[in-house]
Amino acid sequence: MKSMIYYVEDDNNIRELVVYALKSSGFDAAGFDSGKTFFREMRRQLPELILLDIMLPDEDGMSILKKLKKTESMKDIPVIMLTAKSAEYDKVIGLDTGADDYVTKPFGVMELVSRVKAVLRRSGRKEQKPQNMVLDDIHLDRERHTVTVGGQPVELTYKEFELLDYLMRNQGIVLSREKLLEVVWNTDYEGESRTVDVHIGSLRQKLGESGRKIQTVRGVGYKMEMM
Repeated sequence: MKSMIYYVEDDNNIRELVVYALKSSGFDAAGFDSGKTFFREMRRQLPELILLDIMLPDEDGMSILKKLKKTESMKDIPVIMLTAKSAEYDKVIGLDTGADDYVTKPFGVMELVSRVKAVLRRSGRKEQKPQNMVLDDIHLDRERHTVTVGGQPVELTYKEFELLDYLMRNQGIVLSREKLLEVVWNTDYEGESRTVDVHIGSLRQKLGESGRKIQTVRGVGYKMEMM
């Protein structure tokens, strides 16, 4: 059975070109010119992956992404953001909100198809994760998507939560920046390691004294263990 891909893009020429390329590459694909028509179809049939432009006429892509991640039936569908914006800030916001990859326009259609295949491979082998984890005074609840330290709630972004989750599940294991990028950000692009460092710094700060449990392993990456 072919994987269904949805593409939300208000530019008719780009949308038709990408949908055609996806179908030529063996996927089923459907295009939508607005968030309204997209969500109407989402209520009828869910896809295996979503390509989402940021600049849309009725509702911007970031808003649509947030809705997807808050909806139980849709939150695990992989999303690749497509946008003309190239600022690092926009990329970080998209990834923090839960996007699996980010492509800046103009892009090569075959490169985009390769990205789609890569994200589908990764999403297809996600392991079953324990719902609750405890490391000393840090408690993480996946089902409620909450973190507490010493009984006090800690507000984390989507990616900070996923990063902490992966560190806690691999307690005592040294994880390279490349591995963290692959698992948490679903990307393996070199040069993005600063994204990991920035999020580690923010996570440490939010965890307070317990942030010291996230240790830097010089020249390699990070590990988390009890002090």
